[in-house]
Amino acid sequence: MPEEAKKQEADKAVMTEETPVVTQHETLGIKYTVTTGRMPLKNEKDEIVAQVFYMAYNKVDPEPDRPLMFSFNGGPGSPSLWLHLGALGPRRVQMANDGELPKPPYRLVDNTANWLEFTDLVFIDPVGTGFSRARTPEEAEKYWSVKGDIESVGDFIRLYLTRNNRWGSPLYMVGESYGTTRASGLAGHLIDQGIAFNGIVLVSSILNFQTARFSKGNDLPYILFLPTYAATACYHGLWLEEMRRDMVGTLREVEEFAIGRYASALALGDLLPEEERQQVLDLLNRYTCLSHRYLEQVDLRIPIMGFCQELLRNQRRTVGRLDSRIKGRMDRQKGHKETLEDDPSMAALMPPYTAAFHQHVREALGFQTDLVYEIFHGIKKPWDWGSAGDGHPDTSEALRDALTKNPHMKVFIASGYYDLATPYFATEYTLSHLGLDPDLRENVQTQEYEAGHMMYTHEGCLQRLRDDVRAFVAQAGSTS
Repeated sequence: MPEEAKKQEADKAVMTEETPVVTQHETLGIKYTVTTGRMPLKNEKDEIVAQVFYMAYNKVDPEPDRPLMFSFNGGPGSPSLWLHLGALGPRRVQMANDGELPKPPYRLVDNTANWLEFTDLVFIDPVGTGFSRARTPEEAEKYWSVKGDIESVGDFIRLYLTRNNRWGSPLYMVGESYGTTRASGLAGHLIDQGIAFNGIVLVSSILNFQTARFSKGNDLPYILFLPTYAATACYHGLWLEEMRRDMVGTLREVEEFAIGRYASALALGDLLPEEERQQVLDLLNRYTCLSHRYLEQVDLRIPIMGFCQELLRNQRRTVGRLDSRIKGRMDRQKGHKETLEDDPSMAALMPPYTAAFHQHVREALGFQTDLVYEIFHGIKKPWDWGSAGDGHPDTSEALRDALTKNPHMKVFIASGYYDLATPYFATEYTLSHLGLDPDLRENVQTQEYEAGHMMYTHEGCLQRLRDDVRAFVAQAGSTS
């Protein structure tokens, strides 16, 4: 029997109700339990059609009205290990300085900036990620869509609240990357199911995919990525000294140029007067430090992968997409290509997080299984974007709808200056086009960090993010 068929047969064999594993722990003076298992999702015939893997951290002897936060990562196709072992949990992966790859073997250390201090945590792996499986390949496909993903994770949340008597808890969600797309969609979906959240935390958010898809006729990403291109050039020491003295101030200047003069130049296309074109070209060179020749070649439109290859070409180095502070080595045989075949910032994360998770879940949490823990490769078909498949998926309307129906809900959005996957200025653009009623705009707050997509891999930003979210949860849960 082929290996893939054997794997599918093994997955089918475990579609029975399972007893979760409960373990006791203490970290940094916090006593807590971890419940690890797979929640069954059933069809109308009461048959288990999928099982969702989760790890629930609950403080022992909690204070009254203890908050509960559901956490997931993005992709789509990623399990929850990044937020779990990078920022939120009481143990985290030890990385090298500024998130670079440490020397193996990899290990977990106490997380002094953990979120368990102020909220219970439930880490969710959607179907097709981690140890979560559907009964058959055919049934799995319905979960691999914007709609099916939101509905299945929403069903998990309902079941968890029911089985653990947490309907009376202050409720929060935290999502990262595509997890922010999911969280926004869930907020809109669950409010109609009678589940209202006190607050939502969006880490490196993307709600409107028009802001990040470099496609013909869509100039928006070129405009919204520009400030991050500029910040990256600053980080690698390419800016003039007078610009570096106040990076944030200079970035405000770049943002104004991007949304104003630069956007107008792109909109004019071939009608752009030559004198204005040269002035825009000079400013692009000033901010991004890319050569005039290259900027002419791309017709003023800098593609993300081209930028990652071009910025440090003279050093034979690339920069990361998830974290543009991280350098990669340019392949001497393939350096002529305008593509980034390997993201050095992801390459630095995969080995330590994968090894540390397997050690943690089996030894500390006591969950034993021969299933493969799927990281990015568990979803076997292209993601179904639904009616937005031919355009640009957008769950910002679901977030607006949830805020309108539940005006008590607060939203905190964390972005990294060096994130080329979900740039911070794209988030600002999406928020400014949300169409919120003026009296709801203060419900949404944003914060930028001098790090990348996973800003918590930088220890200073890890602590600052925890402090910011702790204050946010306190404020969102306040009765005043």
